[in-house]
Amino acid sequence: MRFLPNLLAMASAVLFLSSCSDSLPGGAPVSNEILKEAGEETADFAFYPVTRAFLPIVHQWPPTGKQENLSWIGNTRGAKTQIIQPGDRLTLAIWDSSENSLLTSIQQKNVNLENVIVASNGTIFMPYVGNISVIGMTPDLAREELQASLEAIVPSAQLQLTMFEGRNNSVDLVTGVASPGTYPMPDRNYTVLGLISAGGGVRTGMNNPQVRLMREGQIFGTSVDRLLDNPNYDTLLRGGDRVFVEEDRRYFLSYGAAGTEDLHIFTKDEMSAMDAVAVMGGLNDSKADPRGLIVLREYPASAVSTGVRGPRMTRVVFSLNLATTDGLFSARRFRINPDDLLIATESPINDILTVSTIIGNFVGVFNATSNIGN
Repeated sequence: MRFLPNLLAMASAVLFLSSCSDSLPGGAPVSNEILKEAGEETADFAFYPVTRAFLPIVHQWPPTGKQENLSWIGNTRGAKTQIIQPGDRLTLAIWDSSENSLLTSIQQKNVNLENVIVASNGTIFMPYVGNISVIGMTPDLAREELQASLEAIVPSAQLQLTMFEGRNNSVDLVTGVASPGTYPMPDRNYTVLGLISAGGGVRTGMNNPQVRLMREGQIFGTSVDRLLDNPNYDTLLRGGDRVFVEEDRRYFLSYGAAGTEDLHIFTKDEMSAMDAVAVMGGLNDSKADPRGLIVLREYPASAVSTGVRGPRMTRVVFSLNLATTDGLFSARRFRINPDDLLIATESPINDILTVSTIIGNFVGVFNATSNIGN
């Protein structure tokens, strides 16, 4: 029984540490601690429990975090033909069967004028005819115009026109796809999804890929999911457009008794609290308190201005109780904003369980050594 005094001393020490646990640092805060601080007059944050009744209110508050706020261009239907623009290259094949032709010889009844570049003013030069404007014409209409001009000089001549798109009839697919590069537009009905498909599709492994369209000094944006789900988002391209696909740059942070403490990229356009819990690996079964999932968010100063629907203070703490039905349903509708910090609080009972486990182990050791002593 000489081990009993040592056991009691160790147990007393453990119990003393347990009684002082409130002053010792832990891996995550306890929800009761945050509730206590929220009730103090000196609290520098506003506290809101998330319930079904509260959701319509918070959804009207201003956005927070890094928001792109990019608009997008609705889809319209374009023509199935191309139009000629400066920089395009034309090949003119001319046939003339007359014996005294100005263009052909007795041995060769056709002549090809290759790589005729459309000038910046939209004209091309034809021998014996001069400069002819073809800008904005379809290839078929340009052929008719050139044919009519040529017949005035060589009545028996016939002309065929082939067009090769230049820079003003091409678009750039910059990044985020299997095969980036410059792609000619086959017609005026060429869409963003058609271009991405021509580039081999979106690169695999990207979180919630976003499409960015640069046009005439402006940037428009949407997500690939929206393009796929809504045909009206598949906008028509214009010559000179630049398109790139990038991973969603918005993120939230997880801390405490979560599956992982990390920075997490948004996997959807809109993420709920339950989505975020899934992304961060759930809650730690042995530590987390499901009644205390905490979301920390900071609003701009304008959100607390007079006449604005917003929180009482710029710093806000939301509390979600995942141990109730209302809390679970509310968590599925509570939107997570970029830069939010999610804290999985620890259950206060964990300290007691830890002490009980330690004492139980000590008792087991004591019994074993006592049996040896006997």
